Amino acid sequence: MKLDGKRVLLTGATGGLGWEAALAFVRAGATVEALDIQPEKGRRLEDAASKWGSLFYADVDLRDLQAVAENLTSIISARGGLDVLINNAAIYPARTFEEYSLEEYREVQTVNVEAAVACVKALLPEMKARRHGRIINVASVTFYGGWANLYPYVASKGALVGLTRAWAREFGPHGITVNAVSPGAIPTDAEKIHPDPAGYNQFVLDRQALKRRGSPEDIANAMLFLGSDYSSFITGQLLNVDGGWVMH
Repeated sequence: MKLDGKRVLLTGATGGLGWEAALAFVRAGATVEALDIQPEKGRRLEDAASKWGSLFYADVDLRDLQAVAENLTSIISARGGLDVLINNAAIYPARTFEEYSLEEYREVQTVNVEAAVACVKALLPEMKARRHGRIINVASVTFYGGWANLYPYVASKGALVGLTRAWAREFGPHGITVNAVSPGAIPTDAEKIHPDPAGYNQFVLDRQALKRRGSPEDIANAMLFLGSDYSSFITGQLLNVDGGWVMH
């Protein structure tokens, strides 16, 4: 799948899903603006991407919404508008409902939801002017239930699903599609929150129709499709990339 000449903004770029998505878009011919808060990994990501094309890493803390807006304005001013926005960044602290403070709940919503809103606000004017754009939100299989001790994270993913549908309706007349990818249980560092890795692995396989673990490449391929012209008549959709989990 080719995305030659396209420009992509990806948040959470140095994480397990973000890293492979960033490289997949570069390999497809796109230029990637990669945002995260891990500068050492960001430099390694730039080096890895340089074998195929251009990736620019920026250290941006999504908890600071003003900094998000200022950095995106600077990126657009320096290198032009963006064709694809992937709202991938998320934090996922795990503990019981009673142990969460309201401040911690709000922090999860700021990073996982409000930063996505800030990114859309920054990129939308250029997309509307060109009457073209692809917005991809990253939801989660946790939205369907089955996990305890993640209520702020699950709430944030539900909000992204709602935003996907609202934005798709509002932005559609301007030629902009908005979709969401819902990854299943993909082996990344996020799984380290589980105290019994072997038991968790079996838990996942028992619930999937496909009896193999998914990979970050599986999610990246779905993002490539939704970011390409092959998906130009698809909007407002939630694509489950979970090995058939939601059929369980």
